[in-house]
Amino acid sequence: MPDLLPNSLSFKVDTRLGLGGTWFYLYCASCHKEGGRVMDTYLPAQYAFYLCNECADKYGEVAGITKTPDDVFFEKVANAMQEEYGHALTEWEILNELKDPNSIISKLEREGLRR
Repeated sequence: MPDLLPNSLSFKVDTRLGLGGTWFYLYCASCHKEGGRVMDTYLPAQYAFYLCNECADKYGEVAGITKTPDDVFFEKVANAMQEEYGHALTEWEILNELKDPNSIISKLEREGLRR
């Protein structure tokens, strides 16, 4: 039987982000610190694995998983928004961009799910 990583996905829904789909809370698999949201349409089999920066530093890399620290990923998102749109997008603008699977925001969101 293969070793499985714990599911970081909570089925608690963030009702403030109702546009575009249902948004579930993510929690660190180790310390249970809140780690953002993920849209249900991007979840493979209702599963997501997430480690906060502190736990990732403490426990090291998980074999077979690409590790991108949160701050590096969020800097990449901020740079992409500035380059593509000329400003940091609001929550509503981000939700609107997520409707287009070819937008830079959708592509980054899919990349974020793989990290």
